Amino acid sequence: MDATLLVSLSGISTRTLHRCADLAAELDGRGVPLSVLCTPGTGDGPADDWVRARTRRGDALLLHGYDHRVTPTHRAVSLGKKAEFAALPAHEAKLRLIAASAALDRAGLVADGFAPPRWLASRGTLDALRAHGFSLCADLAAVRDLRSGEVTRARVQYFASQSQRTETVRCFAFVLGAARAARRGGLVRLGADAKDLARPGLRQAFLDAVDVALENRAFGGTYAKLTASSLRPSPAL
Repeated sequence: MDATLLVSLSGISTRTLHRCADLAAELDGRGVPLSVLCTPGTGDGPADDWVRARTRRGDALLLHGYDHRVTPTHRAVSLGKKAEFAALPAHEAKLRLIAASAALDRAGLVADGFAPPRWLASRGTLDALRAHGFSLCADLAAVRDLRSGEVTRARVQYFASQSQRTETVRCFAFVLGAARAARRGGLVRLGADAKDLARPGLRQAFLDAVDVALENRAFGGTYAKLTASSLRPSPAL
């Protein structure tokens, strides 16, 4: 069975915009669209302009938290500030989603999909997303259709560690994981943070993973184009 390749990009700002545009151009040349993960609390004019331009040409936009710099009231201490929605109860998640949606609206952006920071979302966050009308949540282990309740298990691959000592091993594992996922069919999920693209080895490994997925009959898509009929249901996690 052919696979669907989902490539996401986070960490977009004026300082990283040149690297983001470079990756987008590489993907354009391969016929692979982007799913842009936007955090309105860290947005700015040039970055917002670029995101608007990318969505007009067919890229998807997913909300990626509200403000990673602010520590949630309820959180697992070991996760740190950037896992903003990992342990939130529904009422606090709802407040952040309302604020984030309003910030997106002011920037002229609209998103009905959600990808939590560090790909970690609490059950309270899932409840708040449903109540707020979001269509899907892409977390670490699965893509969840919040309207039908269907779940597609597919782990996102991203460069979690920043250790230079293990970079070669991580790059090899990243590319190998993309090849395996593509051969299995279903979803191949690759996530890049703009700061990763500053490291030539990580950038090349990311593009190699895209290429090997395409070579194994994966086709580029976006999270926004996933529907209940296209997701393969799995038991709820």
